[in-house]
Amino acid sequence: MKAMVLDKTDKVENNPLKYRDVSIKDPKGYEVLLDIISCGVCHSNLHMIEGDWVEYGLPGKSPLIPGHEIIGKVSKLGDLVDNLKIGDVVGIQPLYQACGKCEYCITGREHLCPYGKWAGETVDGGYAENIIADSRYVNKVPDNIDYVKNSPLFCPGITAYCAVNKAELSPDKTVYIVGIGGVGHVAIQIAKLYGAKVVAVSTSKNHEELAYEMGADDVILVNRDYSNIDKYKKTADSLILFAPYEAPIMNSINFVKDGGILVQGVRGKLNYDFTTEIKLKGTKIGGRSDMDNVLRLASQGKIKIESKEYKLEDANIALQDLKHGNINGRAVLKIR
Repeated sequence: MKAMVLDKTDKVENNPLKYRDVSIKDPKGYEVLLDIISCGVCHSNLHMIEGDWVEYGLPGKSPLIPGHEIIGKVSKLGDLVDNLKIGDVVGIQPLYQACGKCEYCITGREHLCPYGKWAGETVDGGYAENIIADSRYVNKVPDNIDYVKNSPLFCPGITAYCAVNKAELSPDKTVYIVGIGGVGHVAIQIAKLYGAKVVAVSTSKNHEELAYEMGADDVILVNRDYSNIDKYKKTADSLILFAPYEAPIMNSINFVKDGGILVQGVRGKLNYDFTTEIKLKGTKIGGRSDMDNVLRLASQGKIKIESKEYKLEDANIALQDLKHGNINGRAVLKIR
């Protein structure tokens, strides 16, 4: 099969992913072989590929095929697979596999499993024509969903869904969503389902337009250093942080009312003052049942993915466009 392979971390401008032939085994046990249809390009892919996450042990192996938001068609079955058949279309989210036995797995929080394996980070992912998946950790994709455009449901979709659930929204609440990229534009749509007032925060005029398209009630355009936010301080009941940069990480908490909620969906240390009694919540994708809920919402037309398509061999270009803010929504590698 053809794949985009990372041998060594480097800046994406240096085209670190190499398009080449890679061998793939036949599935056994609970494994299935997927013919990949599409794979989303995540900002976390960019961080890992450029070496920003070496301190966290990522990439977890070398060489590595990145990619963790995947839709594909089952083409071969392992001998123990009883929940899928040839031709089924399924998706893989970042959680590739968990132990199934720890306290997190047995309570439906397998995404917190300390023994979990992660697609495109510790095992080969979806920047490829094929992938071996664990049939127990995939989700069937409804047949009324566009398979090319919607692979991002398997990362931005579930990430946004779980983050919004933690924000404790209701029709009398105002929620700020900081960072209107691949995850943020989905979070706007899900937050609107709660009846809350949704305010998008961005440094990008293009993202302002996208936010309104997705249903935002208001958009705050901030300076890149967040120097113009004084009049918006303490105006949000809840805030969901997706912008992975120093200025929003350090300053977003200033939007939140005392006693409010901040849901953090990116790495970074907040400038927290305990006397505000702001509730801090972390969010990290979700479990398989959460993923089923996301797919149900998408099949009902309640979630729309804004995407820009690239060929598999153009993954370096997609990453460069992502890095330089040239994508509204999500980049998607169209493979079939």
